[in-house]
Amino acid sequence: MSAFVTEEAVRLADFSRVCAQKAHAEDYPLAAEVVSNVPIYQAQTLRNSDRLAVMNELHRLFRDGPGVMVVRRAYEDLEVVDRHSQVFDAIFAHEAAQGVAADHFAKAGSNGRIWNALQKAALQSPESFVEYYANPLLGLIAEAWLGPSYQVTAQVNVVHPGGQAQQPHRDYHLGFQTVEVVERFPLPLHLLSQYLTLQGAVAHSDMPLETGPTQLLPFSQQYALGYLAWRRAEFIDYFQHHAVQLPLNKGDLLFFNPALFHAAGTNRTADCQRMANLLQISSAFGKPMEALDRDRMMLAVYPALLANTGLDAQAVAAVVACTADGYAFPTNLDTDPPLHGLAPQTGQALMLQALDERWTPADFAAAVVQLRAKRQA
Repeated sequence: MSAFVTEEAVRLADFSRVCAQKAHAEDYPLAAEVVSNVPIYQAQTLRNSDRLAVMNELHRLFRDGPGVMVVRRAYEDLEVVDRHSQVFDAIFAHEAAQGVAADHFAKAGSNGRIWNALQKAALQSPESFVEYYANPLLGLIAEAWLGPSYQVTAQVNVVHPGGQAQQPHRDYHLGFQTVEVVERFPLPLHLLSQYLTLQGAVAHSDMPLETGPTQLLPFSQQYALGYLAWRRAEFIDYFQHHAVQLPLNKGDLLFFNPALFHAAGTNRTADCQRMANLLQISSAFGKPMEALDRDRMMLAVYPALLANTGLDAQAVAAVVACTADGYAFPTNLDTDPPLHGLAPQTGQALMLQALDERWTPADFAAAVVQLRAKRQA
């Protein structure tokens, strides 16, 4: 196949053959079961298993398998989820007066949406942010696909009773480009696009099927021309006839390859709102979709993290990974030379050092200002 192809090269028959594969339980030994081609994991199993074995199995699942997984009881203390839902409610209330409503792949206003929910939640309630993101499972799954120094962003989505389904789609990066733009990228870059992002969601409400949990088409991420195909009528029709949905419980996790064909479902209830915190986690080597003020987040979260002495090292590292930048570049190597090894100090390394040495918030704030100044062009 040529390196550059057009939309005319897509074939539904090829796509159908890819999506006809079956996921077998024996291929995912750490999974509790496989339902509708989706491996279902128990959180405790992932926590107690060898980390490298978990990451190998999950990476293979996202790449060569069905491309989607569920983790049950990822948040055992549901009060943590409820308290963070209250943070989101406060942000919704604050933004309601702005009168701005927009969504990807759905009619504006049909869903409730908080853009840049990660930063907004960190500033709104650092204490809730710390206890919520002190969940090492998030980083374990992200690192399995993206490696270390990933960049977390988040957007809250609430589908109201009667809210209609999104159209099926692929996601960021090439999923957010027009067909004309996608055609300009060689096929190896189509493949690369899916390695730069991991899509996830934390269920903030119970999601029985009638509330319209995400529609998923297992194995569809393996179709090489999918970024050129998902808008076409015959592919949309195939999706609507073959997509699966799994009920989720509050505190469950859903993660999938961004190239998987998927869409939020229709909420057919009269009185149930479906709320999810959508995690769009980017590789250190890619550009995240949202611009976050990581310095401001660090300054907001540090005092709360310093005061929360009940967290173990893994939990602290999980919070820091969601707060600060873990990658050293781009920077100004004249003023920010490597300290040890080949790269300068990162925001995450600085934050962990400050926590380990129990710096005062004022001393940490001064160090953040200095770090930023060194990195300026």
